[in-house]
Amino acid sequence: MFLIKIKLFCIVSGYYHTAASGPNVFTIEACRKFAGIMTDKDEFGPITRNRRRATITSAKSETVKLRNGATAAATDLTSGPKARESLTKTLQLNEDSKQKCDRYDKMSCHKLQESMLSSASSFRNYRGVLNWCVVMLVLSNARLFLENLLRYGILVDPIQVVSLFLKDPYSWPAACLVIVSNVFIFVALYTERKLAMGSISEKVGLLIYIFNLTVILCFPMVVVLKLPSITPVGGAFTLGVYTILFLKLYSYKDVNRWCRVRTQVKARSLSRSLSCPSSPSASSCMQSHVSYPGNLSLRDMYYFVFAPTLCYELNFPRSESIRMGFLLRRLFEMLLLTQLLVGLTQQWMVPIIRSSMKPLQEMDYSRMTERLLRLAVPNHLIWLIFFYCFFHSSMNFVAELLRFGDREFYRDWWNSETITYFWQNWNIPVHKWCLRHFYKPLLRRGAGKLLSQSAVFFASAFFHEYLVSVPLRMFRLWAFMGMMAQVRIFDTKKTFALIFLPKKKNVYII
Repeated sequence: MFLIKIKLFCIVSGYYHTAASGPNVFTIEACRKFAGIMTDKDEFGPITRNRRRATITSAKSETVKLRNGATAAATDLTSGPKARESLTKTLQLNEDSKQKCDRYDKMSCHKLQESMLSSASSFRNYRGVLNWCVVMLVLSNARLFLENLLRYGILVDPIQVVSLFLKDPYSWPAACLVIVSNVFIFVALYTERKLAMGSISEKVGLLIYIFNLTVILCFPMVVVLKLPSITPVGGAFTLGVYTILFLKLYSYKDVNRWCRVRTQVKARSLSRSLSCPSSPSASSCMQSHVSYPGNLSLRDMYYFVFAPTLCYELNFPRSESIRMGFLLRRLFEMLLLTQLLVGLTQQWMVPIIRSSMKPLQEMDYSRMTERLLRLAVPNHLIWLIFFYCFFHSSMNFVAELLRFGDREFYRDWWNSETITYFWQNWNIPVHKWCLRHFYKPLLRRGAGKLLSQSAVFFASAFFHEYLVSVPLRMFRLWAFMGMMAQVRIFDTKKTFALIFLPKKKNVYII
């Protein structure tokens, strides 16, 4: 047993130490040390059975840790040279096969994957395709622009733009109508002050508001129809101002009435009113906030009139300061895009419209279709430029000038998959007004969602027809029927999109 231990220790310790000299050469010093440890009983005392087991176990564990066949090499000590040569050949073959597999992996060029344009592919970066489409759009419109110049010449005339607003440079009826609108503002403010003081009842105040709002809509319409000196563009601008004023004063009336009702309810319950805060911490906050009836002032009224919103609040969100760089950029965009709109209209739209008169008179449907298709591109382009100029540049310019904090004038209407989503997101000020002062009050009075939605579309159709037919002095109900038809064809379009365009529902909206 003692000799077996010596031999096993020599195998473990001497194999790596003499790897260069051969597997059968061992260090004599290692064997002697092991023999000395095992025979020197007088110095270390008797060796117990546990110590012998630990020594044998550690030796066996060392043999297991040998890499690439070290245990086999230990057994080769008793074998002949043929076994050692076969082991060497086997290791060499394993290395060669591993190198071949690595070379094969490097040479392979196929793997399981989907095409990029397939719906099962995870590829989503199509920016290059978008840039390509933009380049094609620019090239195609450049060709149309050159063709237009070669056929009609330069038709842009800045002086003609002035004639669109004024027939007589010494007569400004549209501007006078806009100035007269201040009378209705004063009437609304005076009525609210009297209601706050209790000088008049709620019914009398409601009658005054009904008369005031009715005159706001009827007075400019009668003037535009009866006064021939007002141009269609000037009349449309004037009616647009009065329509905005109508919506603002209606919201002003509702919010102040809600404040009076809330104040009366709190007074009845013996709690503090909105205008008299009791806590010291609230008093410091009230220095920058207005409460009813402290909002009934000319400054507050005209801030709301000029603010880019239709919904009145006692305390609007305000930005900290005016950013001059942002303000100048929006002003530059307004001037540039306005000139671009005028130039595209004069150079591109007007010649096509003039050439469409004859096919319309002759009822030549093929030629009419061709003219409509020619109008589609400039019409979309001008509409998009107008949207950016008005809803982004102009409204942000006014908001920055007044430090108006809520700049959500539009949402992602270009991703609309339904008509409802489009009308809810392309004009946020109008949508908020309809939701706050028209749709939700109808629901609270017991009307159904379909009836309330139809009523909102009816009101929108009325104002569209009001802004189109009156300035042009022709009543065809085209705008009205176009808006009301969307209520009926909504389900048809939605069904068509779900069946034929399940993943491209945005296409039928466009």
